[in-house]
Amino acid sequence: MPMEKEGHYIYCIIGSAQDRNFCPNGIGSRGEVLTIGYNDLCMVVSSHPLTKFVVSRDNLIAHERVIEAVMKEFDSVLPVRFGTIASSADEIRNLLDRRSREFKNLLRDMDHKIELGVKGLWKDMKTIYKEISGENKDIKRAQGEILSVKGKKSIGAKIELGKLVEEALTRKKEREQEMVTETLRKIAFDYKINKTIGGEMFMNAAFLVDKGREKEFDNIMEELTDQYKSRTTFLYAGPLPVFNFVNVAIYPEEWEK
Repeated sequence: MPMEKEGHYIYCIIGSAQDRNFCPNGIGSRGEVLTIGYNDLCMVVSSHPLTKFVVSRDNLIAHERVIEAVMKEFDSVLPVRFGTIASSADEIRNLLDRRSREFKNLLRDMDHKIELGVKGLWKDMKTIYKEISGENKDIKRAQGEILSVKGKKSIGAKIELGKLVEEALTRKKEREQEMVTETLRKIAFDYKINKTIGGEMFMNAAFLVDKGREKEFDNIMEELTDQYKSRTTFLYAGPLPVFNFVNVAIYPEEWEK
C-alpha cells in the first residue's frame, strides 16, 4: 500500500527571520510544530497527510491550542483559516513572497493586540418574558385575545403572540447588549457582535484590545458582573487568537501560482 504524501498543516503567520519550534505535537499528533519562512515572515506548521482533512472538535481545539502557544512568544500573530494545508515548503515560501505586503500590514495592525470574548446570559427567562409582556401593548392585547376566543381563532392568536414575543425578545437582547458593549468598547480598538445561541444568550461579542489594557478590561468585567449579578451570567474568555478580526484565507488555486 503506497504511503500517504505528507503536506504542511498551517496554523498562523508570524514575523520572524529565524526558524522556530513550538509545541511538541500538532493536529493529529503528527510531529512537532515548527516554522517555514521567507525573508522575515513565517508560517507555523506541522506535518499532515494531503488526504481530505477531518473537520472535528478535537482538530479545532488543537488548531487553537497551537496558535495560543505561539501567542506566548509573539506579540503579533495572524490566525490562518482552520483546515488549510500546503503540499510543500516551496508553496508556502512562494505564497509568503506574493502576499508579503498584506501579511506585514496585518501583523503591524495586530501588534500587541489580543481578542477577549464576552457572552451574556439571562439567569431567569420567566422574569424576562414578564418584562416583555409588561413593556409591549401588542403582546398584552394578543394575550387577551387568546383568553377570549376558542378554536381556530385561538390558534391564530397564539401564533401571532409567538411572533410578537420573538420580535420583542430580539429587541430586548439588542438593547441590553448595547448597554454592555457601550462600556467595554471604550477601551477596545474594535469589537464584533456575533450570533447568539438560545433564548437566554443576549450577547456574544469579541473585543480587540491592547495587551497593556487587559487588566483594565478585567476590572470593568468584574464591575459589570457585580452590577448585573442578580440578572445576568457573563462568560468571559481570553486572551484569545484574533479570529474575529483576522482569519487569513488561502484558497487552493493560490498554491498553484
